[in-house]
Amino acid sequence: MSARPKGERVFRGIGVSAGVCRGKVLVLHRARRVIVRREISDDGIAPEVTRFEKALAQTRKQISEVQHQVIQKMGAKEGDIFEAHLLMLEDRMLVDEVIRIIRDQKLGAEYAFHEVSDRYVGALAAIEDEYLRERAGDMRDLTVRVLDNLLEVKNDLDLRHLTEPCILVSHDLSPSMTAQLDKNVVIGFATDIGGHTSHTAIMARSLGIPAIVGLQNVTGELESGDYALLDGYNGSFIVNPTDQSLFEYGQLAKIKASLEEKLREIKMQPAVTLDGKNITLSANIEDQNDIEAVQSGGAEGVGLFRTEFLFISRATMPTEEEQYKVYRQVAAALKPNPVVIRTIDLGGDKFSSHLQMAKEMNPFLGWRAIRFCLAQPEVFRSQLRAILRASVEGNVKIMYPMISGLDELQQANALVEKCKDELRAENIPFDEKMQIGAMIEIPSAALIADVLAQFVNFFSIGSNDLIQYTLAADRTNERVSHLYEPTHPAIIRLIKITVDAAHKHGIWTGVCGEIAGDPILAPLLVGLGVDKLSAAPSLIAPVKYIIRRLKLSEAQSLADFACQCQSPSEIQARCQQLARDTAPSLFEKS
Repeated sequence: MSARPKGERVFRGIGVSAGVCRGKVLVLHRARRVIVRREISDDGIAPEVTRFEKALAQTRKQISEVQHQVIQKMGAKEGDIFEAHLLMLEDRMLVDEVIRIIRDQKLGAEYAFHEVSDRYVGALAAIEDEYLRERAGDMRDLTVRVLDNLLEVKNDLDLRHLTEPCILVSHDLSPSMTAQLDKNVVIGFATDIGGHTSHTAIMARSLGIPAIVGLQNVTGELESGDYALLDGYNGSFIVNPTDQSLFEYGQLAKIKASLEEKLREIKMQPAVTLDGKNITLSANIEDQNDIEAVQSGGAEGVGLFRTEFLFISRATMPTEEEQYKVYRQVAAALKPNPVVIRTIDLGGDKFSSHLQMAKEMNPFLGWRAIRFCLAQPEVFRSQLRAILRASVEGNVKIMYPMISGLDELQQANALVEKCKDELRAENIPFDEKMQIGAMIEIPSAALIADVLAQFVNFFSIGSNDLIQYTLAADRTNERVSHLYEPTHPAIIRLIKITVDAAHKHGIWTGVCGEIAGDPILAPLLVGLGVDKLSAAPSLIAPVKYIIRRLKLSEAQSLADFACQCQSPSEIQARCQQLARDTAPSLFEKS
């Protein structure tokens, strides 16, 4: 066997929690659980079901204890992460399927549960939406806990005993394991798998621990005691760093610290260009737990409230009253800033078990978003009434996803008017002047924007879908992801058509896709005439920083070039050049 190389080695992953740290590595290897296919007798069925139910109860108690510790240590939002685990334990489809296998196939509970949970993990891991795909990690965490309780074994990765500062390296690090971390001892961590939206990544950011995920097989390449440098900004994990690397990353840490101070200083300042053009920067959120992030991130309200997550992350359909309380809580906390609520965007890669949505050959071109809502008027009506009732706060706006033509828009508007009539008859107050918007995510909608603009108060360009529908390129498909180009001339022209049509009819246009949170592309959007940008709360400050150092005239010159240029790469290069010239410190070593 050849000796491990002693020189500097660099592994590349996904930086999910900012910061640079260096120190000795501790590689964690979880013992593999051996699940035996154990047959049971008829008399053993009832005791086996009872044993399974006791293991679920024990797991529920353990998770609740972890949740309580996290709430005390990090806050309510981080504690809510474990609601997903608790909901999985209450999923009757999962529980009943395990019990069915125990009874019908006369198999032991641990084997039955392992079979069913494996299928759940596989289904979640195959979903294209990153947020939902990362829930597979939650399911793995839950599976290990239940199996440990069924097999009556102790968790072999108790991290609370650690005393020496170290960088943890593991195949995965579950949210419940992350909750044990003491950031005075664990100075950083790196994992083989995971993504930016995993609950482990979210908790690392809350703890302020630099972290990298998605390093593939780093656990197989390292040994405990190795010395490493972890760059959570850029996703670089350097083993046996040279003196030069240590010096360079020492400088990077200083530069980033200086930039973070500058970002803190401008967080609550307006996003106004040097020549006086004001751009509204708002936040994309998923539920009421994001309120604090919106406020502390310097966003001007909410530009995209993704309400489907209220439907996905629970075992039953949310009632009108439950939805109303959430919508009003957000609106009340953020007023007078606006809260733009998107109606349910289920379908595609976002599903809800209690709505029994059938599988489709091509779900992104199928029964989703506004199409689903119009075909399920009672579900839609319940949500519209809840939003209207919350609009009494005076700052609520509503928008429909995936509008493809005028007929859909008019049907949705008609149902809103019907709900208004119902509320008036019931003497329930609402905002009679609540604004209604349409999302421009399909090329057909952009091309008839001048028609749609006559029936709404604003447009919101969902750039993620607009790009993939226009270019017929799924960015999560490695074979065609290179075709997913935000600076493709067709995308530039569709955005320009939409903005011009809106302004012609006296309404505003926002962008709420990923390009809105990209400091490199934000100047292009400003130059194209976009009035509002909406991004993740953590991305608001960098976009605001560059806008406050930009001249509108520079942005317009960039947009003029982009509208005439035929090459996506040339447009991208010009965007990068302007961004780096305008705010060089944003792009140091990134």
